[in-house]
Amino acid sequence: MQTRAASTHTAASYDEAEIRRQVEEWGEALRAKDRDKLTSFYTSDFMAFDLAPPLVHGLDDTKTGLEQWFATWKGPIGFEVRNLRVTCDGEVGFTTSLNHLTGTRTSGDVTDVWVRATVCFRKVAGAWKVVHEHVSVPFYMDGSYRAAVDLKP
Repeated sequence: MQTRAASTHTAASYDEAEIRRQVEEWGEALRAKDRDKLTSFYTSDFMAFDLAPPLVHGLDDTKTGLEQWFATWKGPIGFEVRNLRVTCDGEVGFTTSLNHLTGTRTSGDVTDVWVRATVCFRKVAGAWKVVHEHVSVPFYMDGSYRAAVDLKP
């Protein structure tokens, strides 16, 4: 017979594994530029604080923005998740990570940038879904307000 503490630990381990699996599948969809697969992880009331303006993106804005952004890449997008931390407790969870984007743009420019990401999950009908993403880069506080896209972990 399992104790309550053991069964709670098992549930938390399962939930963490499910969230980690989703992060990996989300990354695969990003690398493949598969907007529909990517946004299938989001709730209908999804909200993002993303790198591109405006300050807040809803699900429809995100779908449109992804389509436009994907069109600026030549070939697949390089995407690596590093230092992934998962916290979950029953119905809510979140991840934090450093994410590396690489690849060649249609302009010929090469992208190689690290971003910070916090992703919030909610359990909906027994499945973990993304309700909020916050992606950012730090900026230099020397008065220039330049994005610090040259930083590496």
